[in-house]
Amino acid sequence: MDHHRVIRDVTVRLPMASTAVEACQWTVAALARYAPATICVLLQVHDRLRCIAATGSWQVFSTVAPKAGIVGRVYATGVGSTVPHVTEDPDYLPVRPDVTAQVCVPVLDPAGRPIGVLDLQWSDPVELDQWRETAERVANRLGARIVALGGPPAESRSEKLLRHAAAMTTAATERELLTIAIRAARDVSTLCAAVLVLDDDRGGPRLGSPTGTPGELERRVRAELTEATGGTLGRMVARAHRHGSAYTLGEAGHPPTVDYAPLARAGVRTLIVVPVGPPDDGGVLLVADERLLSPDPTTVNLMELLAGQAWTCLDRLRTLAQLSEQASSDPLTGLRHTGPFGQRIAAATPGRTALLAIDVDGFKSVNDTYGHQAGDRLLVGLARALQGALRQGDELFRVGGDEFVAVIEVNRPAEAVRIGERLAEAARRTGQTISVGVALAEPRETPEATLRRADQALYAVKRNGRNAVRLSPTP
Repeated sequence: MDHHRVIRDVTVRLPMASTAVEACQWTVAALARYAPATICVLLQVHDRLRCIAATGSWQVFSTVAPKAGIVGRVYATGVGSTVPHVTEDPDYLPVRPDVTAQVCVPVLDPAGRPIGVLDLQWSDPVELDQWRETAERVANRLGARIVALGGPPAESRSEKLLRHAAAMTTAATERELLTIAIRAARDVSTLCAAVLVLDDDRGGPRLGSPTGTPGELERRVRAELTEATGGTLGRMVARAHRHGSAYTLGEAGHPPTVDYAPLARAGVRTLIVVPVGPPDDGGVLLVADERLLSPDPTTVNLMELLAGQAWTCLDRLRTLAQLSEQASSDPLTGLRHTGPFGQRIAAATPGRTALLAIDVDGFKSVNDTYGHQAGDRLLVGLARALQGALRQGDELFRVGGDEFVAVIEVNRPAEAVRIGERLAEAARRTGQTISVGVALAEPRETPEATLRRADQALYAVKRNGRNAVRLSPTP
């Protein structure tokens, strides 16, 4: 085999290739005339090695993780690999059952950085060292041509959208989801700024929190929208939901409508506006640039698809949060119950966290005399009164039928007792009395032991006439 001729014949057409894909396809096809092997070229596209051209196999790996297999190892290290016996290499990814040997070399740019790999696999005996040298020389010329053509092929905008959409489905929090959505809007549209306006808990539109590190235009846009008055955000949302998506045509000399004046003041010259979610509780996605561009309808359509996927994922997260809250809350009083209570007292701080065990005096007689509905009304009213008597940051749990526990942070035991007395007074104002046992978490004491001491103090109050507060002695 004249390897000089192989190199000449394989690379002679490279200068005529007009795209990176074409250069890879010509290289593989020309090599296949001389090497009875499975041949493929994989290039880095986003976070994967993607098969750009291949021959000699019934099936090839379309994408490979950057460090997976021999090809991933070669790409990661930038060092070629000669494998005489593939069964002895733990990184080998089987392509054909009859493959015995493999030569894999990096495709390098002119600066010596890997941009992909050239891989050859044989099932017949072959002079591997000579093919290794030939493959390296071919790969170097291929790499230079790919770089001259602008580098490896980029993801299409549809591929980018699908990748971001998949990431949104795995977001665990609303902030994470919105961060992905904003990043996707910039990436897919190729515009430099994106912001979301969504309804808040009070039913009015609000500017979403910054996600990631916004660019200069995005900071100016956010500043202008934050200062906007007169229902500007609401009008933007209403306009988008009433009339649908809109975009600028890149024509100079046409002033924006009054609703978009704050964006123009921020320096926006190109704008895509897309409604998000339903009109009553949705919002709007604003994607902008300070360059004077003309987004095409396909770009707007991709932004609409992105907004739809973002809203679907956001609605799912909010539904899951509501279900989680319902699962951890008492349906009668709305207070959290035993599950969250156990988690809270497990984080008790010795000397600071106090548990106040609360029991409703004479609750059984209320149920027996007036019925369970009256008892339920009593509990609901009492729960509201007790919550109102607690300080910011104090927590109240319902842990049984007429049993509550308040978890508070104090500086000394007397402070916990005073909070207990405030609770007792709040209960008396509802026409009901309570008994309260107080225990302060001690060093090396389990949460269960602290709660047990609070219960013991509560029982002591019950035995001594009820309607009082008692501090548990230190163990």
